[in-house]
Amino acid sequence: MSMPEVVVLKKKSYLAMIENSSKGENLMFRNLYAVVDGTEKDILKDGRLSCAVFASAVLYVNKLVKDVHGTVNGTEKDLIESGWMEAKEIKPGAVLIWEEQLAPDGVLRRHVGFAMGNDEAVSNSSENGRVPKKHHITYDNTRQIEKIFWHPSLN
Repeated sequence: MSMPEVVVLKKKSYLAMIENSSKGENLMFRNLYAVVDGTEKDILKDGRLSCAVFASAVLYVNKLVKDVHGTVNGTEKDLIESGWMEAKEIKPGAVLIWEEQLAPDGVLRRHVGFAMGNDEAVSNSSENGRVPKKHHITYDNTRQIEKIFWHPSLN
């Protein structure tokens, strides 16, 4: 008896993973420990700074970037190196980088997440449980999108 041919539907699976991540108390991305100047720290501050780890982990599992990152800058660099291109059109699955705003740690920071369609996005919330959440794509016009990235393998 031969094995059945299985072809993973990359885009559909990718979008389902993003959608499903926002459906509950997904605490997986709240902590990342590192030694900073000789002292062990949770550099994500218990989920307050977890957007890049969340986004890059989803991308990494789907073989769309090379590694998981703790910063938006590191994620953006890997996107570019992994064949993502800046786009003008927002499509479901696009990676979004929002403009700098004051983060819970008092530092101006950019934010990263995913477009879902119908003016919705999913990103890790720095509040509201500090877990991935679905929200308006521009946070009801309070945070503008700085960059849109698209990968050709999602066409």
